[in-house]
Amino acid sequence: MSNLVPVFDGHNDIVLKIAAAGTNRAKLWLEGEGAGHLDLPRMLSSGFAGGFFAVYIPSPETADFTDYDAMMDKPPYDLPLPELIEAAAAQPVAVEMLGHLMWMERVSGGRFRWCRTAAEIRAAMAEGVVAGILHFEGAEPIGANLDALHLFHAAGLRSLGPVWSRPTIFGHGVPFRYPSTGDTGPGLTDLGKALVRECNALKIMVDLSHLNEAGFWDVAKLSDAPLVATHSNAHAVTPSSRNLSDRQLNAIRDTGGMAGLNFATGFLRPDGRKSPDMTLDPVKRHIEHMLKTAGEDCVGIGSDYDGATTPKDIGGVEGLPVLIGAMREMGLGDALIRKIAHGNWLRLLERTWGA
Repeated sequence: MSNLVPVFDGHNDIVLKIAAAGTNRAKLWLEGEGAGHLDLPRMLSSGFAGGFFAVYIPSPETADFTDYDAMMDKPPYDLPLPELIEAAAAQPVAVEMLGHLMWMERVSGGRFRWCRTAAEIRAAMAEGVVAGILHFEGAEPIGANLDALHLFHAAGLRSLGPVWSRPTIFGHGVPFRYPSTGDTGPGLTDLGKALVRECNALKIMVDLSHLNEAGFWDVAKLSDAPLVATHSNAHAVTPSSRNLSDRQLNAIRDTGGMAGLNFATGFLRPDGRKSPDMTLDPVKRHIEHMLKTAGEDCVGIGSDYDGATTPKDIGGVEGLPVLIGAMREMGLGDALIRKIAHGNWLRLLERTWGA
């Protein structure tokens, strides 16, 4: 497998699956379950060199649960967002997730390692060890005084999104809406602005995926770090609220930031449907547009594995070589493919973290 192009991934949700697996978590992580997108053996055999592993706080289930998957396969749609979750409720869940994260490394037999610097990531990749970055998808576990941000940073937190689509005390996310722009509400709160400044001080990367457009521009005004959307596509190709406008992609380019290609079908397909029955032509169109608009140094991969429906020809992590093949079919050279696959992410982290 030495001919595989190593892929560094901007976003996945396997930690949530591991937490939900209970006593079966070892089988899921170390052996695979056949149905999920990720497990350690398939990562190693498919060229998955590392990535951002999300801690996400699920919303409480409600009695009026709607089949959102069915709605998202029949656009137009506009899905209601869950209510804000208080820090007191979110923090115990985050701590539990951190326990699972530490367990993932401990039982890996040296095949998986949590990294806190770009140098540690490069070292892990050179050794053939999968490198993990701790990311919070939504800042619910961070209280208004921001003390918990310092605690989680000490535990390894290096990337944080102020919101997953539901609101937080820091800002507002985009709803799952098609067609729609990301201009769906107010920007960062005063607490959100303080959070961005504190993340800059700690050199925690601020992730703009899920944040609405007003919040994006608030971060752009405040932040002294490159602008990053870890798993968002091009709005010009698929007019979903979750995708980035050309103006946003230009801002990412101008700051030397990053946009990670999201494999979620609803953000790839021009018709906005969630069905996995699609060719890879829309994937190529998004890559082409993102390269043209953000530039060759600012595009990477942000799969959303284990958190999204993916195209049938990509599926799980075993589909990464298929994606690399699609980029070759586009006529992209090996040097550019390697930049998209991992090089751009590593250079971005060096610029953001300073190491």
